[in-house]
Amino acid sequence: MDMFDSTWDGQLVSCNLPTEFGKFRLHAMPDPESGREVIALTMGEVGNGLPVLTRMHSECLTGDVFHSLRCDCGSQLSAAMRAIAKKGRGLIIYLRQEGRGIGLMNKIRAYELQEQGLDTVQANEILGFEADLRRYDGAKKMLDALGISAIELMTNNPEKISALVNLGIEVVDRIPLYVELTAENKDYIATKERRMNHWSRELV
Repeated sequence: MDMFDSTWDGQLVSCNLPTEFGKFRLHAMPDPESGREVIALTMGEVGNGLPVLTRMHSECLTGDVFHSLRCDCGSQLSAAMRAIAKKGRGLIIYLRQEGRGIGLMNKIRAYELQEQGLDTVQANEILGFEADLRRYDGAKKMLDALGISAIELMTNNPEKISALVNLGIEVVDRIPLYVELTAENKDYIATKERRMNHWSRELV
């Protein structure tokens, strides 16, 4: 059933989702502004008023599904699921905004430009986009639907925290989420730290 099915009332739908990391609860709801679903994975009781260990993860088909080594996205998603399973309680909100909001086709075009020597920011700009076009309004709706009022956010991106706080989301703590540097992803990660103000692992 997709979000445009006339029989769907647009409310949150949920089911159990056993994974290699443990049993999660899968949730989805429509985001009329983007025309796509907002997806969440929860483990344990998350609506009890206590801050929830949370990852806001933007869709990355190449990293999350095909296990690309060009970025750290898939590794960060796995690390977040592993951390939540270890704690026994937490949340992942999965936002359908591929390529930091430029879409899959443009992301592939940006990859082609990166193969010619540009970094990820330069490639986006050559294609006429800002470095990061992501929005988090859908995440706020999902948090409200799940009864979550405060989060402990797994991120290396200070601008993500600012965007969430501006939406009225209480971020009570920031949890670093660093994964292994490899020959394939080290330049990409360095660009995020140098050009996009991400916290460096050297500061941990």
